[in-house]
Amino acid sequence: MPALRNFKPAVLPLAALLAALIISACSMGGMAGGGSATALAPGLSARMDQPGASLDRAQAIDMINAYRATKGLAALSHDTGLDGTAQALADQYARTGTPPQTPQDLAGMKLSAGYATFAETFSGWRNNPADAAGLTGTASRAGIAVSFNGSSTYGTHWVLVIAR
Repeated sequence: MPALRNFKPAVLPLAALLAALIISACSMGGMAGGGSATALAPGLSARMDQPGASLDRAQAIDMINAYRATKGLAALSHDTGLDGTAQALADQYARTGTPPQTPQDLAGMKLSAGYATFAETFSGWRNNPADAAGLTGTASRAGIAVSFNGSSTYGTHWVLVIAR
């Protein structure tokens, strides 16, 4: 290994340990962020950053409900009417690039842009204290949507709406 010739002997074991940790982390995939080693459902890892992509809304709401369960909260029911509201807002967001305002009749709304999959989007929400607090509120129903606009800055635009 000519490239390692100039390393001091104590550095070589450290470099080997670091390489082993990186390889181990890559092979654990879904375990980043405290998850389990089980693979994500295909609907959660499907790329939405392309025309014609279809979000599995039920799996997305299930993922949110699994998170809520860890907080001792009741599950949100998936509301197809709220899906329509979320879709209209996501389409507006993708078209204008401007985050929409939360409609007054809703308990809350979560927005995201630029993430290709719902798993990435949810991870962003879960890891942001303000967004995470919104996922654990007293709402009982939810709708979700994504809209893709290849000519926009972020491409994919996500909207989760929640209601009591």
